[in-house]
Parts: sequence; C-alpha cells; structure tokens
Amino acid sequence: MFSEVVVIAVIAVLALLALMSTMATLFRKAGPHEALIVYGLRGTRIVKGRGTVIFPMIESFRQLSLQLMSFDVAPQQDLYTKQGVAVTVEAVAQIKVKSDPESIQTAAEQFLTKTDAAREGLIRLVMEGHLRGIIGQLSVEQIVKEPEMVGDRMRATCADDMSKMGLEVVSFTIKEVRDKNEYITNMGRPDIARIKRDADVAAAEAERDTAIRRAEAMRAAAVAKAQADQERVLAEALSLAAQAEAQRDLEIKRAQYVETIKRQQAQADKAYDIQGNIMQQQVVAEAVKVRQIEKEQEVKVQEAEILRHEKELIATVLKNAEIERQRIEMLAEAARRKMMIEAEGASAATRLQGEADADIILRKGEAEAKAMNVKAEAYQEWNQAAVVDKLITGLPEIVKALAAPLANVDKITVVSTDGAAAGMNKITGDMTKMAAQIPALFETLSGMQMSELLGRIRRIGDQSNGQGAQTPTGQTINS
Repeated sequence: MFSEVVVIAVIAVLALLALMSTMATLFRKAGPHEALIVYGLRGTRIVKGRGTVIFPMIESFRQLSLQLMSFDVAPQQDLYTKQGVAVTVEAVAQIKVKSDPESIQTAAEQFLTKTDAAREGLIRLVMEGHLRGIIGQLSVEQIVKEPEMVGDRMRATCADDMSKMGLEVVSFTIKEVRDKNEYITNMGRPDIARIKRDADVAAAEAERDTAIRRAEAMRAAAVAKAQADQERVLAEALSLAAQAEAQRDLEIKRAQYVETIKRQQAQADKAYDIQGNIMQQQVVAEAVKVRQIEKEQEVKVQEAEILRHEKELIATVLKNAEIERQRIEMLAEAARRKMMIEAEGASAATRLQGEADADIILRKGEAEAKAMNVKAEAYQEWNQAAVVDKLITGLPEIVKALAAPLANVDKITVVSTDGAAAGMNKITGDMTKMAAQIPALFETLSGMQMSELLGRIRRIGDQSNGQGAQTPTGQTINS
C-alpha cells in the first residue's frame, strides 16, 4: 500500500516537472527595448514589457526592436540653397519606433519583414528628400550660422511622414556643410576681417590705455619724487638753520666767556706796576682797535661775498630751486648774525679795554703829577751851584746832540768856491767853532762867567779837604 502511494507521488512530481518544463518552453518575455508581435489563432496582439504563452502550431511571434536608430543623412547629389549655391550637407539623424501600440503595430506592418539596412535605406530616402526641400528654402548663411533651426525644421517637416511609419525623429544634427566654390570660406572673410580689425583696434586701445597709465604712473612718480626732494631740501634747510642757531649760541657764549676773561684780565692788569704797563696798554689798545677794524672789514667783506653769492645763485639757480635760495638766505642771515655778535663782542671787549686804558692813563697822570710835584719841590731846594752842576753835566749831551747829524751821513762831498781851505778841514773847523760857542751858551743860560765859575769850583775843592761836599739836593758827601 505504501509503495503504491510513493509511486503515485513520484509520478505526480514528474508530471508536474514535465508540465513546468513545457510551460517554460512555451512562455516568451518581451524586454523594455523590444516588443513581441504575436499572431495566430487568437489574432495579432502586441506584448511589451511583459510575457505571454505562445502555443505552438497555432501561434507564432516576431521581435520588433524599439531601440534608438542612428544613421547618417548625406545626399550624394549637391543641394541647392535659396541663393542657388550648391552645397553638400552631412547630418546625423536619431530615429526610433514610438512606444504606443498603434505606432508599434504600424511599424510592424511596414518594417517587420525587412532587414535593418533596408529599413534604414527607406528612412534615409525620406529624410534626404525633406532635407533637400528645407535647404532650398534657406540661404547659406542661415544653414551655416543656424544649424539648430535646420534641425527643428527637419523634425517638424518629417513628423507626419515618420508618424505614418510608426516612427519619430528624436534629433537631427547638421555635421558639416561644404561647397565647391568656396562660398562658405569667403563668407567668413568679412567677419574675419572685422574680427581682426576689432582685435587690432582693441590692441591699439589697450596699448593706448597702457601708455596713458604708464605716463600717469611716471607723472605720479615724478610728482612724488619732487615732493620728496622738496621735503628733503626743506629738512636740510631746517637742519642747517638749527646748526646755525646752535653755532650762534656757541659763539655768543664764547664771546661772553672771552668778555669775562678780558674783564678779569683787565682787572688783574690794574694791579701791575703802572709805569711798566703804560706802553703795553697802549699796544693792547691799538691791537684791539686794529682787530676791531679788521672785524668790521671782515664783516663787510663777508656781507659783500654773501650778496655776491646770492646774486650769483639768483642768476644761475633761480629756475632750479626757490628752496635753495631760502636756505642760502638763512645761512647768510646766520653768518651775518654771527658777524654782528662777534662785532658786538669785540666792541664790548674794546669798550672794557678802553675803560681799563682810561683808568690806567688816569692813574699814570696822577703818578706823573705827583712826580712833577716832587721835582718842583726838589727844584725849589736847589741853589745856584746845583743849577750850574746840572748845566755842566749836560754839556756832553749838548755836544753829542750837535755831532749826531754827522753820524747819519754816509758820504760828504765838499765844494769850495772862495779859495779857502776845503775838504774835511772845513768840516772840522766848523765843528770846532760850534764847540767854542758852548761856553757862551752856558754863560747865557746860567748868568755866570766861566772863569768865575771855575774859580768857585777851585775854592770849593780847597774847602773840601776838611769837610764833605754838598750835593745839589743839599746832602753832604764825605770824601
């Protein structure tokens, strides 16, 4: 019993497997890129994107591709444009079977038994015919410059014919347009010339703008450099002015220091011996005067040199720098002030020296007056003997003074016209006569005879053996 059940089960499984195998052989599936055209006992039906069972002997099927078809549209004959220009056009068309059942059925009716080459040949003939008609309505410029417009016209024109065949034009693209007469080449020359002209103009304008900007940059740089030079010159002038002011302050302090030293020196000189400093003070006074005159002359010379230099600068450098003139004026003013300060210091020193000299002269005069008073008192005490003694002691000086002119004579030429003695005898004779006149001069000055005076001297000599001789000042000298 059990074995019978097993056998029945095995037979059932085998029958099921055989049925499934048979059904698998009879079942056909259509992918998304194709359609199945089933025809037979149940009529014609279209299967797309699904499967169906096809019973053998009573039904059959064919596959229709729904994929995109791409092929070239390039008529072998020349196409003539609206202008009558023969052109050769090469295009690419993208065509496919529509997805609706009616279009699939229409395409199946027309192309199901044809090969792909035959189908593309039929479609190409239709496309070339429409392309010829569209090219004849357009100009070369439109074809070349507006290829999208040509594609749109082709799709619009071919839509009805393609729809009748169950097809649709997905895209139509112009690949190339040629002509044998170089019309297209020459057509671009005006544009090329215009573009080249525009490029040349743009290049010239760019060069002009560059030159303008370069000139503006150079001008700005020159202006900046001039301003920098002006500021530098101004800074140098201010620096020189500050240096001049510092030099002026230094000279003022130096003059004040010199003035203090000279004042102290003058005060110290007053303590020296009056008689010994008279000539020295006169020399110093004259030196100070000479120095003052030299200073004044130097100031005048420097002022004249400054004026001359200023005129020279005005004549030669006026166009170059007004600032240089200001700098020179500041330097000249500083130099002039320096000279004035030095002159004032020298004047102050001279004034102090003059005051010291006046004080010295005053004291000298007082000393000389006192000396004269002492001499006057001494002369009042002299007696006649002292006067005579003074005259006698002065006789050699008188003779020396008479002979002094002869000491200055280098050569003597004597010319005699009276026949008397000539030559040096004449000169010695005259000198002898002059010496013989001295006693008469003495007697006239003293009021005493030489013989009387000599006699008194002899008597004084006799008396001096016992007592001292009296000097002209009344003092007694013991022998």
